Amino acid sequence: MTHRFRRVGAALTVTVFACMIWEVSGQDLEPRAYINTPVGLNFLIAGYGYSTGSVVTDPSLPLQNGHVHLQSTVLAYARALDVWGKSGKFDVVLPSAWASGSATFRGQTREREVFGLADPRFRLSVNLYGAPALALPEFADYQQDLIIGVSLQVSAPLGQYDSSKLLNIGTNRWSIKPELGISKALGPLTLEWDAGVTFYTENHDFLNGMTR
Repeated sequence: MTHRFRRVGAALTVTVFACMIWEVSGQDLEPRAYINTPVGLNFLIAGYGYSTGSVVTDPSLPLQNGHVHLQSTVLAYARALDVWGKSGKFDVVLPSAWASGSATFRGQTREREVFGLADPRFRLSVNLYGAPALALPEFADYQQDLIIGVSLQVSAPLGQYDSSKLLNIGTNRWSIKPELGISKALGPLTLEWDAGVTFYTENHDFLNGMTR
């Protein structure tokens, strides 16, 4: 047990030291994204979020003093899969949001309030190592050690969007996000790490015909 705590302490020390050296920006975080799940299980998930604060925009936009209040809800469905003998998961996320904001745009104060659907997301994830596809009776004997997985998420431009407005819920562009995830069990603890990058198509109808 002492040896395990030393390893955990070393990992935390390295993480804190890395954060002191590099600027780290997090876009989203999903704990337990890469775990083994019995094949055939279905999940229905609902959530609510609230955020408020200033807006960070492209420096080339003539926008100042942006502030937004955002309330969001999410409904998601996920199913555990057998992907060529590896455990996997397919999920669909259907978000919606209510947003109100104000900003100074080209010297004039603008305000907007909008409610509607956001861009839905579809994701397929596969655990390449350490998590074989198991039926529910087989899963009772499974013990996690090291899991390495990958996923691919696609966001479709189906959310509410008005090209004449700067504040929108939808993005009017596709996005594709590949990701690599690692999950390591250390006794009662589980350490997780994942890294991904999001690629966006161009929005050719951004704010009255501009391209983003």
